[in-house]
Amino acid sequence: MVVREMDLLDHQVTLLHPLCLSILCFVFFAYFFIKWLTSPPAATHKSLPPSPPKLPLFGNLHRVGLYPHRSLVPLAQRYGPLMLLHFGSKPVIIVSSVEAAREVMKTHDLVFSSRPKLRITEKLLYDRKDVAAAPYGEYWRKMKSICVLQLLSNKRVQSFRSVREEEVAILIKKIEQSCSSSLPVNLSEMFSSLANDVICRVAFGKKYRGEDGKKFRKLMEDVMRLLGGFSVGEFIPWLAWVNWVNGFDAKANRTAKELDKVIDAIIEDHMMNRDTKEDSNKDFVDILLEIQKENTDSLDTESIKALVLDMFIGGSDTSSTVLEWAMTELIRHPRVMKELQNEVKRIGDGKTEITEDDLQEMYYLKLVIKETLRLHTPFPLLAPRESTQDVKIMGYDIAAGTMLLINAWGLARDPKYWSKPEEFWPERFLNNSVDFRGHHLEFIPFGAGRRSCPGIPFAMPIIETMLANLVKKFEWTLPGEAELENLDIAESIGITARRNNPLFAIATPIPH
Repeated sequence: MVVREMDLLDHQVTLLHPLCLSILCFVFFAYFFIKWLTSPPAATHKSLPPSPPKLPLFGNLHRVGLYPHRSLVPLAQRYGPLMLLHFGSKPVIIVSSVEAAREVMKTHDLVFSSRPKLRITEKLLYDRKDVAAAPYGEYWRKMKSICVLQLLSNKRVQSFRSVREEEVAILIKKIEQSCSSSLPVNLSEMFSSLANDVICRVAFGKKYRGEDGKKFRKLMEDVMRLLGGFSVGEFIPWLAWVNWVNGFDAKANRTAKELDKVIDAIIEDHMMNRDTKEDSNKDFVDILLEIQKENTDSLDTESIKALVLDMFIGGSDTSSTVLEWAMTELIRHPRVMKELQNEVKRIGDGKTEITEDDLQEMYYLKLVIKETLRLHTPFPLLAPRESTQDVKIMGYDIAAGTMLLINAWGLARDPKYWSKPEEFWPERFLNNSVDFRGHHLEFIPFGAGRRSCPGIPFAMPIIETMLANLVKKFEWTLPGEAELENLDIAESIGITARRNNPLFAIATPIPH
């Protein structure tokens, strides 16, 4: 009896196995058949850019890795400077040469001036009402004009000079106080605090101190981490549930809610006190509320929130990242450090500190910053663009709605354009007209064309003043007599290429 039941069970399992196999095959067949029926007819005459083999459903996502700007370089070397990848179901063009960048950012800049619609930017940037993520059109042009003419004009940037110099002096004082203990200074943390405090004072009119300051910095770190994170549901819709399981959606919702609460309180406070401020003391929120008051149709409250957030994200993270890498490379290269100290000493002789008036004469300082921006591009992959119409680039057909990524990091290290590209060598810019303002496409840390970053004039004085005072007042060594060649230079994962670990160094005052 038992033997008979076991034989019966074996028979059922034997029948079940091919049945399951048949059902599975049917499901896969049905999926691909429906996909084939609903796909647009193949246009055999289309000439698409070269593309590596892709996996079903996932496309080429497995080829991207944790550091896309690095992994895309060998792929481009194999498949070409204009390469087609598929992130799940989304076609993505990768630009890896000056010639390709010129067609995208110069010849066809208008076609590629829009941004793809991403859920995370909608959630955190007020339905893309900012400048950085807004789709190209009349609204974006209006917001860009407000930024350039009202918030980041030369006159406005100069009006915040005292804020920048005061915050630099406060940071230098902190470092001086730490010298008596001979303990290492956490420069990464100090640079983040500096950039954060400057932007807070300029945008909101106040700094966040103590526990409030820590909470605010943590909140902004979460924003940057989410914006730079990978949302699998964005590119593979049927895996959108993964964002719920791993907590990505919950984190995004919580961060957006907390952020909105903070900015709401700031705007409410400004609206209560805006009539009592003089023009010279007005911050970004004051200026935007004034524009709104003069023309209520031009700017709603959510647009103000989005613009202020844009200024904060773009200004604070870039400045602190550049300072962090500049000091890393100066410590690693004593010859360059000494050359810069000699220049600062010569120009700042007899002065207690370097001010923005002294910066124009500091040519070597500018070379050091240029080389830092080249070797450590803050945003290695520029913000994604999206084509608004069908267009032909380098002989290839690019369909409307295609996402496009420009590997600025790869361009800045391409041996075709740079001698010894992996070396930190500021002198390469001597008698060299190549600059980072979007005119030379082998060097575009801030982008180029219509969607280039408008905040360069604001960020550079902070970076230059801070760096000049750091080398003027202190000698810098690694803690524990560590060897220079062993200094960790690993990058973090995210939207900006920060150091993966904080930079610690020992400051020794230079006698004057």
